[in-house]
Amino acid sequence: MLPIGNSSDTSKLSRGTAVDNVTADWNYPTRILFGYGRLKDLPHCCHALGIKTPLLVTDPGLAALPLVAEAVQHCRDEGLKVAVFSDIKGNPTGSQIDTGAKAFRQGGHDGVIAFGGGSALDAGKAIGLIARQTVPLFELAEPDGRLDRVDENAIAPVVAVPTTAGTGSEVGRAAVITDELAGKKRVIFHPAIMPARVILDPRLCAALPAALTAATGMDALSHNLEALCAPGFHPLAEGIAQEGIRLAFTYLPRAYDDGSDIEARAQMLVASCMGATAFQRGLGAMHALAHVLGALYDSHHGLLNAILMPYVLQVNRSQICDVLERSCRYQGWANPGFDTFFEQVMKLRESVGIPHSLAGVIENDVRAIEIGALAAVDVAAAGNPLELTAAQYSELFCNAYAGNLTTRERHRQ
Repeated sequence: MLPIGNSSDTSKLSRGTAVDNVTADWNYPTRILFGYGRLKDLPHCCHALGIKTPLLVTDPGLAALPLVAEAVQHCRDEGLKVAVFSDIKGNPTGSQIDTGAKAFRQGGHDGVIAFGGGSALDAGKAIGLIARQTVPLFELAEPDGRLDRVDENAIAPVVAVPTTAGTGSEVGRAAVITDELAGKKRVIFHPAIMPARVILDPRLCAALPAALTAATGMDALSHNLEALCAPGFHPLAEGIAQEGIRLAFTYLPRAYDDGSDIEARAQMLVASCMGATAFQRGLGAMHALAHVLGALYDSHHGLLNAILMPYVLQVNRSQICDVLERSCRYQGWANPGFDTFFEQVMKLRESVGIPHSLAGVIENDVRAIEIGALAAVDVAAAGNPLELTAAQYSELFCNAYAGNLTTRERHRQ
């Protein structure tokens, strides 16, 4: 990928060129510092934003690892008074955000370092948004969020440091938080919560286990793919999504097979950023169902999208043949068309160990009617190429649970 912005290395790069030794600073869609070892720039990012007492938000697993200790030490070496908040689960909840906001206020913090996977990044952004506001968190949820009640001057600046390549939350203007009382995920949106600085350091992903590499990487693919297939005119998003898809197909198997492959890790971080940038065009039924299932069963979001992917493609086939043919041509695949793209998805899933069905991931399918009803009104459903009814979402879920792919392109399992 050709970096955009200031870099002494950009003249050497073209499509397919190795990036394991490249550093670059980009200014789209926010200020991004890319390259191996860029974690050392964390305190400089804080200083640039006027942050002197950051709250580092992460998850309990990462909090115990040397990476977080290293980040904290970098900050303290540069005079920053940093504290760590790690009471965040895989699907962060409103009560955890409230607890984090309380820690922010009690510690006298003036900014957030969101450090980790999508859950930590979303939690960090939500804490930075709500900590100094009087409006309750879920009153800001889409589609009817009361953004007029937000004091933008009170939103804390955020530095985002992803340690997985999946959600792309580091370049997003939203945070997905579980509303425990309502039993569903809510999308909290405000344009000002996009992190003002992002550090993409592939070294931070090197120790990620293969299964999480696969699930998060397939999440990045799902963002690019649903953005590509969403209706509406947004050629910028379509172009970004096409390249994000290419990067995921090319580099996810390499990252899965060898976690120390820094080039693959770097390119997947880029694919993740591209997906979250592109999906302002819209998402779709994969995410509508994944949001519901993640809230009801506390399952991994990326894994859910990975399993659901071919079932949703199958349902949307009549509306996406042309765009998937263009994508096949962009990838350089023979016999471009829906069938070829579908088969490549199935091969990729198999190569990185994604289960064929939801059985074993979800407890059972007895809540199919409830799941369908919730998915039909999820904010992501609006971007699906077809407007699906609650009954159709229920059927889609049941097929994914049972492993029923009925098209002639069904992959041998």
